[in-house]
Amino acid sequence: MKIYAHRGASGTFPENTLIAFKEAARLDIHGVEFDVHLTKDGELVVIHDETIDRTSDGVGYVKDLTLAELRAFDFGNWFGSEFAGQTIPTLEEVLAVFQQTTHHINIELKSDVFPYEGMGEKVLHVIEKMGMAERVVISSFDHEAVRDFKKLAPHIEVAILTLEVLVDAYDYARFIPADALHIFLPTAMRKMAKDALVKGAILRVYTVNDIENAMALQQVGVHAIFTDYPEKMLQVVGENS
Repeated sequence: MKIYAHRGASGTFPENTLIAFKEAARLDIHGVEFDVHLTKDGELVVIHDETIDRTSDGVGYVKDLTLAELRAFDFGNWFGSEFAGQTIPTLEEVLAVFQQTTHHINIELKSDVFPYEGMGEKVLHVIEKMGMAERVVISSFDHEAVRDFKKLAPHIEVAILTLEVLVDAYDYARFIPADALHIFLPTAMRKMAKDALVKGAILRVYTVNDIENAMALQQVGVHAIFTDYPEKMLQVVGENS
């Protein structure tokens, strides 16, 4: 079972910061996952929430702030004073951390709340510029965004994110069309997941931080897990394959 570092090594470092990604890049795991938003001036930044309130010393929506304004805030100190000084990274800066590694890169388009106009095209441009198209999977809870990205770049893997139990997840994914399913941990234990696996779906599960859950998912036969503690998981269930 493959391991993805969720928002970098976010259990031990401030999520979606360069220090968290450098830790993930050091580990012999399969991949890394992170989220992108668009700033007021059209820059792609890596952050999970629509606002910066939770993970910085600032407030406000990413979409209402320029990159320069965002850079003025500290994105590490909230997690621990030893991480003070971490700034919000751009997509290109994060990809540069992994450019010389073999990690699979999961970029989540955070367009499920605000429809960021043109974000898919911008992400594709950066991926192609960095020469990393073969190592990327694009995912989103916004399944229209997934469909649109696949039309834009058929050669790049895409995945749908879902919290819900779907009646026929495999057929729904094919309808989008999506190459993989990224599903919520509780649904991975349901009939939906087993049926999708039997039909040949690629199934990756988030967010798995408990060893017992990880071992149970390994028995089910899921392909990968997203975890905040990649080093811990690597010692118990992981292999870079």
